[in-house]
Amino acid sequence: MRLFIHALGASAGGGLTYLRNAIPHLASRPDTEIVVLAGRAASVAIPSADNVQVLDSGTEQGSFSRFWWEQKEIPKLLRKTGADVLLSAGNFAVWNSPVPQILLSRNSLYTSADFSRDLLRRRDYSLWVDTRVKAVLARKSIQRAQVTVAPSEAFASELRGWSGRQVVALHHGFDQEVFHRDDNPLPVPLSQKLKETEGVARLLFVSHYNYYRNFETLFRGIALLKQRLSSKKIKLVLTCELASGKNPGSYRTADASALLRNLDIEQDVVQLGRIAYPMLHHLYRSCDIYVTPAYTETFAHPIVEAMSSGLPVVASDLAVHREISGGAALFFERFSPEDLSDKVIQLVDSPALQAELREKGLKQSVNFSWKNHVERLLEISTDIATTRL
Repeated sequence: MRLFIHALGASAGGGLTYLRNAIPHLASRPDTEIVVLAGRAASVAIPSADNVQVLDSGTEQGSFSRFWWEQKEIPKLLRKTGADVLLSAGNFAVWNSPVPQILLSRNSLYTSADFSRDLLRRRDYSLWVDTRVKAVLARKSIQRAQVTVAPSEAFASELRGWSGRQVVALHHGFDQEVFHRDDNPLPVPLSQKLKETEGVARLLFVSHYNYYRNFETLFRGIALLKQRLSSKKIKLVLTCELASGKNPGSYRTADASALLRNLDIEQDVVQLGRIAYPMLHHLYRSCDIYVTPAYTETFAHPIVEAMSSGLPVVASDLAVHREISGGAALFFERFSPEDLSDKVIQLVDSPALQAELREKGLKQSVNFSWKNHVERLLEISTDIATTRL
């Protein structure tokens, strides 16, 4: 089996996490050859192996220019490399693929009414238009692919209703041993920042800044916690920085920075910036509670990472969060800072509840396996390649 992975859309976050973890398991199969078409950021993250060939597109075009480049050039590359199956890993299909195609659809922004309303509220009209156009392309992509795969049943169900097509739910994986393997300490500047928060309850949120992760509700919740937990100090630890130019992507951080100042919680929020993936487990284990206020998600890898690291989880009440956590979390209404603060206080005040969620989370985290994910993906690949023959 020669699998061609179209990964030009993987530049940060979940896309890189997918490549970094799935490709080693694909490469471990001696009967499988992998060709990966990736941008520069992803090329660095892809582990090397004898049966893995990485192609650099040599282009850093904008998303729409890149889309048209893909439609023209990828069919040529598929023929040239003798691919049996195309795996399009970035939400958009190659419309005239000469080989059977699996589409990985993992972007809920195209289906989220909350995100659309949020963009209009922020008057980010250019991003609203951009998202609407991409939504059309994403829906048509589902119709073009032989098989569409979503990372959770919750999102697969959403896509079925949105596209009118069948969608396969296949959980992303998690390798506990790999995630916790790196013994190198955090860099001194980061460990020093964490040391300054000793003796307080540390709430962790792992994400670069973007609108749908709903940082503003989290910040308002922290302000309420600061008032309500007068006898116990808390700190919110972020893996991003809100300063101009410090955040990847096109999301504007100025309003979030202003909100921190207006709520008078700048000193209560520790902005670590990006943490190298192999070192993330040190950060999880340095904190007390994992919290995610996202108003839309498709899988939520950090919840699995947090559970595996023994952190109790407080999450916005989304179907996907309930599915991935297996109920090993406390849930709050996604736009309610009051409910968020209630759930955090409930957890802070109850060591027994913390222990219960830790135990449930550790058990739930072992249910995710990249090995199982890749095996099922190759089964699907073999099925559609055989059907073509």
